[in-house]
Amino acid sequence: MNKYVPLTLEEQDYMLNKIGVDSIDDLFSDIPLNIKRQDPLKINESMSEIEVRQWMKKLSDKNANLEDYTSFLGAGSYDHYIPSIVRHIASRSEFYTSYTPYQPEISQGTLQYIFEFQSMMAELTGMDVINASMYDGATATAEGAMMAVRSVNRNKIIASGTMNPEILKVLETYCHFREIELEIIPVKNGKTDFEYFNQMNQDVAAVIVQNPNFYGIIEEMDEIVVKAHENKSLVVMNVDPISLGLIKSPGEYGADIVVGEGQSLGIPQSFGGPYLGFIGATQKLMRKMPGRICGLTEDIEGKRGFVLTLQAREQHIRREKATSNICSNQSLCSLMAVVYLSTMGKSGIKEVAEQCITKANYAMNTLIETGLFKKAFDGPIFKEFTLVSSIDPKVINEALLNNQMIGPLSLGKYGDDLSHHVIFAITEKRSKQEIDAMVQVIREVAK
Repeated sequence: MNKYVPLTLEEQDYMLNKIGVDSIDDLFSDIPLNIKRQDPLKINESMSEIEVRQWMKKLSDKNANLEDYTSFLGAGSYDHYIPSIVRHIASRSEFYTSYTPYQPEISQGTLQYIFEFQSMMAELTGMDVINASMYDGATATAEGAMMAVRSVNRNKIIASGTMNPEILKVLETYCHFREIELEIIPVKNGKTDFEYFNQMNQDVAAVIVQNPNFYGIIEEMDEIVVKAHENKSLVVMNVDPISLGLIKSPGEYGADIVVGEGQSLGIPQSFGGPYLGFIGATQKLMRKMPGRICGLTEDIEGKRGFVLTLQAREQHIRREKATSNICSNQSLCSLMAVVYLSTMGKSGIKEVAEQCITKANYAMNTLIETGLFKKAFDGPIFKEFTLVSSIDPKVINEALLNNQMIGPLSLGKYGDDLSHHVIFAITEKRSKQEIDAMVQVIREVAK
């Protein structure tokens, strides 16, 4: 176990004297007083190692074991089943201690599974090329927008209001500091408003859509792609990779750039990360893509080998010419995705998708039959659905939590008009018995 050994007061004084200052505060004297914190940090006095261990144990005892809870919460992070082989392989020391593969001669294993990740994700999404991964789905989406701006030399992005609001916030931040105009397409009955595209102008670099969308609805994307391409704009499509076991891929729709979150591919929820973003494109746009791409080659003896073929990030080229300074090789997470995809295979991914659709529809219909909910929007669903509740969502979630269930997402935080809207997520892990138990708890709340 690693331990932190702090400086002694004598060592601290020695270091301060060596650099010619009297105190630690002097090190920060250049910071203007109006933005400098004046009150002391509210942290404990120093503790011994024994005291720290005891304190941390008390804190950890407050945590509930999430595996004992049944989750009906999604909105970007999902409780999918993870085959035991995924964690077994990913926990091997040669994988979880591996470093970024700058030197191919000693990184062949890492480069190979990154290459396999790219290949599998390219086949799943129907795109020509996928990069060696991003931080997460939100930043991958924003990077897709920046990539589009670079590619067509226009300075406006339009994004559907049916996208995850948290992703839209990240996109807004990117566009603000890059001085890129961002416009949000209105939502119409839980879907992207098609009428908006009739007024799209020549300044638009890309249209960004999410499918299935934030409300759980599977949207028909053909018209959006056609309208965007008629305007010579690119289409950036954010997708749930599990859904691609059944619905049309971005490549089949004709999308130019695909982005998304890979957490559902064998990566545990882990209270929010680390996760696995992915971004891919057509071959035409490949050199505008952030990050790195692993390639297959042969050495001088004709033996198969792997190398970093394209390396457009800040460590490899001059900073101002880098396509992105946030992209990273989430290699351990991408390894988990590779093991998951290899284990499940095409038929397995399809079965997971089918179970999600079947169980989500059962749950939605059962909840509506109680008379306590009604559909918020019309349209086919995948594994999430939005209902309008006659009961305060807070009351529902408290009751479910008391019965070791994690309830739906309340949309009240996104607007007063959505205060009774809730989004349930039903993955292949949820059984009929679990769904029925959840419905029964809500029935009891209504009595």
